[in-house]
Amino acid sequence: MAKVGFIGLGNMGGPMAVNLVKAGHEVRVFDLSADAMAKVVEVGGQAAGSAESAVVGAEVVVSMLPAGVHVEGLFVSRDKLFSKMTPGTLVIDSSTIDAATAQQVAAKATEFGVTFIDAPVSGGTAGAAAGTLTFIVGGPEEAFNRAKPLLECMGKNIFHAGDVGAGQIAKVCNNMMLGILMAGTAEALNLGIKNGLDPKVLSDIMLKSSGRNWALELYNPVPGVMENVPASRDYQGGFMVDLMVKDLGLALETSIKSQSSTPMGSLARNLFSLHAKQGQGKLDFSSIYQFFKQS
Repeated sequence: MAKVGFIGLGNMGGPMAVNLVKAGHEVRVFDLSADAMAKVVEVGGQAAGSAESAVVGAEVVVSMLPAGVHVEGLFVSRDKLFSKMTPGTLVIDSSTIDAATAQQVAAKATEFGVTFIDAPVSGGTAGAAAGTLTFIVGGPEEAFNRAKPLLECMGKNIFHAGDVGAGQIAKVCNNMMLGILMAGTAEALNLGIKNGLDPKVLSDIMLKSSGRNWALELYNPVPGVMENVPASRDYQGGFMVDLMVKDLGLALETSIKSQSSTPMGSLARNLFSLHAKQGQGKLDFSSIYQFFKQS
């Protein structure tokens, strides 16, 4: 079992840290929220008084942070955590950030004998709690192989996308498609409902037709059609609109850098951004159905 330092215990990071503890790892956690740390301590984790104390002596450090600026600040410019780590430490950053920042931070890590890999996740809060996340890893194969047993304690599907930064690029491609897919599904369902169709019947029809997709099968955006999804809980829980806007923004930045054409991704970003500006940023992203319903 490994000595793990875990930083960032939000809706995703908290359950991930809990699953590492339950798997038998020695986990020291740090978060600005004492309540978040307490939830991990309840199952056997150790609370650290600072980010530095969480990583000192750790064999592996896992981070789950809001954005690239936080990752760079934590490890390099502000807290300088790389300088506090034992050479040979493996850092697994599961934040969703831009690939360039991941690559820059990884390069800095090597100056301290530390290995940094990007391992963003897919699967939402339910997947984090159940330990069924998908990890998309960017980094050297040796580091991926070293990280994999730990990631398997938190996830079901572990992919090696390529070198450092590749995990982030694959993640934003996936989430751009997810945003487009959800917006299109909500738009089509709203069209049918406003023309007198029952949303459950229409969903069943499309599920057996060429419009079949993940949202219809597992995450229907219309309230009451499917149990145990955010749409049937007033869009609480799940993946927030604000986070979808962030990821679609990362996809747009990536497309600009590579001169890739992403008109559908750009439109999806505009739709979710407008939805957020209307005060719905903290709701699950499937609430984009409400945007169409009210338009």
